Amino acid sequence: MSSIDVSVVMPTYRREKEVVEAIHSALRQEGVQVEVLVLDDSAEGTARGAVQGIGDSRVRYFQQEVPSKGRPALVRNHGATLAKGRYLHFLDDDDTLAEGALKAMVTALDARPDAGVAVGWVVPFSEDPEWLEDKSSYFERVAKVGATTPNSAWTVAHILFLGTLYVNSACMVRREYFQPLGGFDPNIPVYEDVDFYMRGIRRYGHVYVNRPILNYRVGKPSLMHDLGKKGEKVEKSVAESNAIIHNKYRREHGELEYRLLQVATRALKGRFGLTRYLPLKLPGVS
Repeated sequence: MSSIDVSVVMPTYRREKEVVEAIHSALRQEGVQVEVLVLDDSAEGTARGAVQGIGDSRVRYFQQEVPSKGRPALVRNHGATLAKGRYLHFLDDDDTLAEGALKAMVTALDARPDAGVAVGWVVPFSEDPEWLEDKSSYFERVAKVGATTPNSAWTVAHILFLGTLYVNSACMVRREYFQPLGGFDPNIPVYEDVDFYMRGIRRYGHVYVNRPILNYRVGKPSLMHDLGKKGEKVEKSVAESNAIIHNKYRREHGELEYRLLQVATRALKGRFGLTRYLPLKLPGVS
């Protein structure tokens, strides 16, 4: 068994200041053995000096031989092949881990060998009060839904038909499950993380960690910032991504299961909290 509990895989692109903050948040985690793999997706390797200047043997720097041109799935997949930890955590370079986050997720998964994925709270932060207020309300709501949704089947149903309950860096997956899942899908324009973790939850089940895991930056120009805006290009990317995700689910699990989840979700009509009283099981999932 590996002596490393968690491999923190961190793609970065021209965010030298932010990536150092993200790395330090991983190195400060107590109660777990971590390694931090930083994958620089810039052609110039702009983060090399900042990352190597940290001077910690737990941090390994890699420059992508071929930049992904804005496809983080490719970079994360590469990072997973370099990882040595029992668990994988994919931390975006402008976010930070909450104190004790990795220990909480490792403890939860160690206690649930039947579960392949752990998911926890997102706590947004921003210099933009308007963005912060909006996103704080959103993440408080989804945290309540995540904590009260009784099992992985209902979680998958919510993701498919009501919206996601997490962001990439609030999740953890067992390393041995990454390759069987096929990694992140680089053909999905956006929400490739939603697709990956939904597939992981559907196949291997999950555990909800009812505490803050991720400090999530909002309001700064980024892909997710742009997704919060209206625009034909953004709407096209979102529509295309959703179509790919839904079609993949149909192919893998069948039209019947897909429609049953859709009907069950619609029948609740905004009363998703009732799922705690309604058993729902899918083949092979906890």
